[in-house]
Amino acid sequence: MENVYFSLAENAFWSGIAAVGFGILFNVPRKVVIPILILGLAAGFVKFLFLNYDFNIVIATFFASLFVGIFSIPFAYKIHKPIVVFGIPSIIPMIPGYFAYKTILGMRMFTFFGEDEINRNIALNSIFSNGFTTLFILLAITIGVASPLLILGKDFAMKLKD
Repeated sequence: MENVYFSLAENAFWSGIAAVGFGILFNVPRKVVIPILILGLAAGFVKFLFLNYDFNIVIATFFASLFVGIFSIPFAYKIHKPIVVFGIPSIIPMIPGYFAYKTILGMRMFTFFGEDEINRNIALNSIFSNGFTTLFILLAITIGVASPLLILGKDFAMKLKD
């Protein structure tokens, strides 16, 4: 059990570092780096906590993105920066590069296996399973990070300042 907590903490730490790296890459202001670290770390923790309890990766990513979307609002109004400055670098580490890579690899396999029906079916299965996983993770990220502001509205954010 101790090893599970260490693994969660390690994954969360690297998610936070990746979020800061993307924030620096996008040239965010210096006073925004620590909140991006916190949001990225927390989002990574939420995602890997859900994955640890055998949730689907799409559901885990959705809740982590929802967390980022909710907590980007108070950070944005406390520091007086746009919400996307906090949200975008924090969710970029959750982009499903592995599944996209496996989709492209399956497409390559499908193309090069001319008459071998068994391998073509395996490649086709890889294309669809990884492709749809990629698509649904990207949709989960989009809906999760955007829905808090869309549902709560700007009035909610303005009330946080008071």
